[in-house]
Amino acid sequence: MLQAFTGAFVGIGLYLIAADLFRVPFIQSSKSVVNLSKRQKEKIFSLEMWLRGLSEWISKKIHMNEYKRMQLQSDLQTAGINLSPEQHIANAIVKAGICGVFAIPAFVIFPLLSPVFLLISIGMYFKETNRIQDSIKKKRTAIEYELLRLVSTIEKTLTHNRDILTILDNYRGNAGPELKHELSITVADMRSGNYESALTRLEFRVGSAMLSDVVRGLISVLRGDDTAMYWSSLSIKFSDIQRQLLKQQAVKVPSKVRRLSMFLLFCFMLTYIVVLITEIMSSLGAMLG
Repeated sequence: MLQAFTGAFVGIGLYLIAADLFRVPFIQSSKSVVNLSKRQKEKIFSLEMWLRGLSEWISKKIHMNEYKRMQLQSDLQTAGINLSPEQHIANAIVKAGICGVFAIPAFVIFPLLSPVFLLISIGMYFKETNRIQDSIKKKRTAIEYELLRLVSTIEKTLTHNRDILTILDNYRGNAGPELKHELSITVADMRSGNYESALTRLEFRVGSAMLSDVVRGLISVLRGDDTAMYWSSLSIKFSDIQRQLLKQQAVKVPSKVRRLSMFLLFCFMLTYIVVLITEIMSSLGAMLG
């Protein structure tokens, strides 16, 4: 018991010293600062707000290779994360460090738990650094899932209107949030500059092979080519791809249902076991009494 209290007080003391050295603000202060900004649209958890000052201090100490920095900056923009590469790495270090700090009191209370906290902190660091790729994959999948409808709209509209800017501008009103965001950027880019360059930048931002086919067709329309057969074949191709995706999702459903069924069966069995044990204990009590 004495070791437990000692470990707890040591952990609290180390935290207070670190908070004072790195000037970590109180959580209410961080919330007040964020609430003052009406432009803040992204959802930020309380822990992230609280540790933002520490992350910014660490980010100033991080020096990255220029090529890696540009690549990470591109990935952050694609994922829609409004952070610099240094801030992203600093956030991962802080979150992993918070978990790693618990290894110190754990070493005092129960030394075998200390390596566990260290392993969890390492895993958390890699999870945070790879979070960008997961966000990009989800965004790309959502956009690709909607491209069939976009291609069908373009194919039908081109029979009476070849204005690409109008087609994309009209479609974004009914598009999903991911594709709508990209189309809004592209439409604004087209209005202020070259159409082909804007479409090329759209292809580069998303990084999807399916979207590349769509952009290639739009550029051909801008150049005056007859693309009726191209859009027709592209629509058939995307229909096959979407059918395959739906089959893959359908295959995953039985395994999820099976897990839920097993859990439900376990709950029923647990209910009967508890009742059975209760009755046995009552019978034994009556016999002994």
